[in-house]
Formats: sequence, structure tokens, C-alpha cells
Amino acid sequence: MELKGHDHSVGHYRGYPGLDCGACDRSDDPIGLGCYECDFTIHTKCAFVFNIQDTLSEHPAHDGHDVKLLTTGAPDHTDPKCHICGKNTKLLLFHCSTCNINMDIDCMVDAMCSRANLIHQMPWHYHPLLMLDVGKQMLCELCGKPGEYGFCCPRCRLMVHEKCASLFESPEITHLLHTKHSLKLLTQGPPDYTNPICHVCGKHPGNFLYHCDICKFNVDMVCAIESHQQHRLTPVALSKMKVHDEHTLTLIPRLISFICDACGKKGDRSPYVCLQCELMFFHQRCARLPRVIQVNRHDHRVSYTYPLGPGEWKCEVCLDEIDWSYGAYSCSICPSYALHSRCATRKDVWDGKELDGVPEEVEDYSPFKMNDDNTITHFAHEHNLSLNEDGMASEESILCEACVRPIGSNAFYNCSECGFLLHETCANLPKKKRHFLSPRPLTLCHNRDDTDASCGACVQMCCEGFMYMDGDEDQFDLLCTSITVPFIHESHPHPLLYLIEGPDDDNDMKTCQSCDGPVYQGFLGCIKCKYYLDFRCATLPLTVSLHGYYEHPLTLCYGEKASGKYKYKYWCDICEGETDPKTWFYTSACGATLHVYCLLGHVRYPKPGGKSRDGLELVFNNKATRPLCNNCHFRCPAPFFIVIEKELYCSYYCFLRTQMKASSIGGAAIRPPWVDSADMHW
Repeated sequence: MELKGHDHSVGHYRGYPGLDCGACDRSDDPIGLGCYECDFTIHTKCAFVFNIQDTLSEHPAHDGHDVKLLTTGAPDHTDPKCHICGKNTKLLLFHCSTCNINMDIDCMVDAMCSRANLIHQMPWHYHPLLMLDVGKQMLCELCGKPGEYGFCCPRCRLMVHEKCASLFESPEITHLLHTKHSLKLLTQGPPDYTNPICHVCGKHPGNFLYHCDICKFNVDMVCAIESHQQHRLTPVALSKMKVHDEHTLTLIPRLISFICDACGKKGDRSPYVCLQCELMFFHQRCARLPRVIQVNRHDHRVSYTYPLGPGEWKCEVCLDEIDWSYGAYSCSICPSYALHSRCATRKDVWDGKELDGVPEEVEDYSPFKMNDDNTITHFAHEHNLSLNEDGMASEESILCEACVRPIGSNAFYNCSECGFLLHETCANLPKKKRHFLSPRPLTLCHNRDDTDASCGACVQMCCEGFMYMDGDEDQFDLLCTSITVPFIHESHPHPLLYLIEGPDDDNDMKTCQSCDGPVYQGFLGCIKCKYYLDFRCATLPLTVSLHGYYEHPLTLCYGEKASGKYKYKYWCDICEGETDPKTWFYTSACGATLHVYCLLGHVRYPKPGGKSRDGLELVFNNKATRPLCNNCHFRCPAPFFIVIEKELYCSYYCFLRTQMKASSIGGAAIRPPWVDSADMHW
């Protein structure tokens, strides 16, 4: 998306537990925007600063010179402290190049407010307010809707529509969520003597909320105002729910500790209770659990059962024990298969469809039909294919059309009319399958012209080859979809699970044990040991043979962190750069060592001359002099490089950088993140 007054595209960003904003010191708001090029993040509420002119000619404390908005912090030759308030400035600030002084955003905002003509002093807010249209970046604190004219406090990053401000004419309301006493409207956040979050939904209410000072009860505007855009009605009673259809469930809108009968987890506020069943408690979310669903980890439907029943049960998603005295999901066909209620209904596990009463359809997932003459008709090819069980081990250049690997000595199907070849195992890949990478069924696709250029799991460029498609959203290569969880990898003694979390609670980013790069949503890991792998590294081959170059196969080594074995420096035979023993690399019995990237590149299904949808063509990197990349200006070390319209790139990463607006940063050499440019000596 674009920000007015900023040259680069920005994307949505969410920080854990709060966002490190480049404009303010507030740390409780995780929602914001980020600029890849300038390397800053900013709260959505603070993005209005880009609606201000980027160059201002007047300031009460600095008349005579223009001050300009910077997004990369105070220049190195200047004092980083604000000229007005003395605090350290952040990445976004105003700077006077004549005087070499800096001013932070809040001080500039105060100055602009003091000179504005449309100042309003309202009894419900302690700062002067401006009447203006702040655009779509700021939401009304009362209705949650963006845009339109309203009362704006730039200092507090607060906006209230003029029409919504009429609520302040009735500072007290009666509400079904708290019938004992009236609720008073507060405009400066929850009182210090209360639990500072909404007692109904558990979210922070911000500046505006309704409060009962007798009961110390807080409720945010989303829960209290029926017309709120983000409103999710919290009924005081529920009946005929799938988890408990015998009796009506009643809401207890107060802070109270309980154990949820549906999921077995603790709760601390506003549960639903069955008063007729000796106080069965339910989280608000768990009270609405579906009865019958289809999860992506199992071929059969699973049903909610309460209680699960005696036995030693283990959740097939998280591998933790299930307390059988609470509710869970189980399979009627597979007697030992069960899942925690919350694990089964995670967004990455369940597609959100309730299947209670929906007849189950039996689909044929077979990829081919057998003909009378012992040939097959495969859905991916127009001609019949014959089985050859002898293989062709001597022909390294003859590749399978599905996995784009040499046929080798494996049995394969071939077409006598056009030379189309498939490994027997690849020919048997199901047309549809369920996989943990998507809550929806995946469909095998052979038409590469209609797909994007990269795998959604390992984020590698894909040329040729079959892909599994998730509708029109994502696609995954055959290696990534061959992984099952729990995943066993030689580098770690414990099974690895599929994780979708962001950074740790302490705000430290998780890093891949193989390449030491950050891992984002969708990776494999052992939570107990804090051991994580991205999909690119998890699917690296354990051995690689380079006939004509090395007599012995190259073996994947897991580095010093894993074994403690490698205490000396090694040098890559390809790029002649240092091989960091803390990251994974390949070695052979003859003593050769190679970077993973130099040996394998960053392309899935590499095939000389192969093209992707973007028109990118793979070319062998086998000349005496390796070419220079058009983006990073280093020589290409990988076995393939990419060419499009006579321009050359060492990786798909470098190609994408040139497609972004203003990607050329002063001629700086920006290597792909998995490559240490300091080690590239040629």
C-alpha cells in the first residue's frame, strides 16, 4: 500500500507484544505498517504524520529555516536529541539541515496544534482537539469506523467522529452486561484501581470505556455499543449449542477463575455457565464450538465428545496429553485419534465449516485409470503411459516431469509418443490430499503456466514440476507436501511440530538452526528445546552427488551448534568464501566443504531452460567466469542463475528486489538474506 508523502510501498505489520514505532514511545499497540526499504515500523494511528507536509517552513522554536521529515533517524553528524524537549529522537523525525538540529514528531505535532485555527476544547478530553479528516488510517474510538471529519487529538493519536461525540450527552447507560448498576463513560482509560482490560472480552479498551465504580467493572466500546463496526454480540444467554444442547447457558459478566469443560483450559473472565449441570463452565469461544468438522491432519471427520472418556490420549496436533474428563474431538473410525478442542479448531487446522448434518461425499482421488493393455491414462498427460521397471540409471539428464529429478534406477511411466516421463511414485501422487500446510484440501496441478513462481512453504522459486494448490491462494511443491508431522529430522532428537506462532513472548525473533535466518509464520520446531527449522532447510537433501567433480557423495553437516565437532575454519570450494561451522554446510570424505546455497541454489525444481510465469529462465552457471547479478552486483555462486529480458540475477530474491519501487539504494550491494556478502571474495 502507499502512504501519502512516502516514496516506498509499505505493508501491514504486527509486533509482539507491542510495536516498536518509529514515531512515538507507546508500546501497547501491536498494529502498524512497515517500510521494507527504510527499515522502519509505525503505528497505524501514527501514520497520519505522512499526511503532513514533509517540509515545514515554520516552528515556534525554530523560525527561519525549513525542517524536513526523515524516516531513517537522526543523521550521524548531529545530536540525536530533540532540540525542543531533549528526549532522544526516533527513526521518524523532523530535521533542519542548515542548523543540524532534530525535532521529534510529538513536539512538531504540538506546534502545529498551537497554530491551528480549528481548536476545540471538549470536557471529555484533556488536550485541545482539531476538527479535520484524518483519512483511513485512524479509526473512531467509539464506532471503530475510519475516515470522515471528526475531533482529532494528534498528541494521543485519538479520533472521534463528530456524530459519535453525541454519546457524551448521555454519560451513563444501563446495559444487559451489568444490570445491577449504571455504567459511566470514561474517556481517559480504565482507572488504576481496576483490572485495565475489558471484563467481557479481555481486550484493552483504549481511552474510552464504560465503567462501574461500585463493582470495578470495565467494558470496552466494542462490547457495549451495538452499532460498533467491530461489534461481536455477547448474548447473556445461549441455547441449543453444539457443545451442550440440553440446557441454556448463562453469561456471568465478571472476573472469575474457572476451568472450561469444553477444552480443559483455564479462564479468568465472563464464562458461560450451565446452572443445571452443577455449574459447567465454558469460555465464550468454546461455547460456540462446532460438533462435526474436518481437520487437515486426518482423512476422516472428527466429532466433539464430552467427556472424551477414560484412557491415555494424546493430541495429534500438539502431541500433548489430553485430559479425558473434558471435551475433545475424536474420530469414530480411528479409535485412538483425538485432538484438543482448541487445537482442532485452529485456523490453520480447520477450514471453519460445520459439517453436522452434512452428508459425507466419497471422492475419487486416484490420479490415473488402468487400461486393458496395462497402460495408464494419467490426468496430467493426454497420451497413455507404460510402466518401465528397469529405470535408466546412466541417464542423469532424463528428468521426471513431476519432481524434476533424474529418473535414475527407479521404475517409471513413459509415453512412447512424446517422451513424457513420470516416476512410478510420482504417478501415484493423489489428485487431492489433506495436509497441515492448509486447512483446505490441496489439489495436484501440472499446468505450471497458471501458477505463481514460488512455494508457499519454503518460499523458493519453482520452475516446471507439479505443485499442490490451495484453491487460488497458495501453492506448495512436492517436497514440502511430503513432510508429515510430527517431523523427524536427524539434526534433532525430538519430533518437530508445525508452528505458526510469531516471535517469542520476550519479543526475540525465532531463528532457523540451519541458516540462522529468522523464521516467520509457518515453520517446524521443537518448543521445548527452542529448535526451529524453516521449510527450505528442513527439506535439504542429506546427501548430494556431483559426478565429475567429487568422487564421494557430499553429506549435510549440522554445524557446531548441533554437534560441537567443527572447531576450525573451512572454505567453500565454489565461492572460496569462509564456511561458517555454526550453520549447516556440505562436506565430503575427501575434505571438501561447500555452502548450501553455492551447491543447491535457491530454486525448487531446477531445470536448465525452465521458465516460470514471470518469464524467468534458468541458465546453467558453468562458465569459466561467473556472471554479475544485476541487483546485488556480486558474482553468482549458485548452480543456476536467472535471466529475464537479458537481465541477470543470482536468485529469485534479487529479481523481486528490482521489482519493488525505489529498490536501488544508492548502489548498495544487497545480498539475499541467506548469503553473507562478506565471504564473497570474487
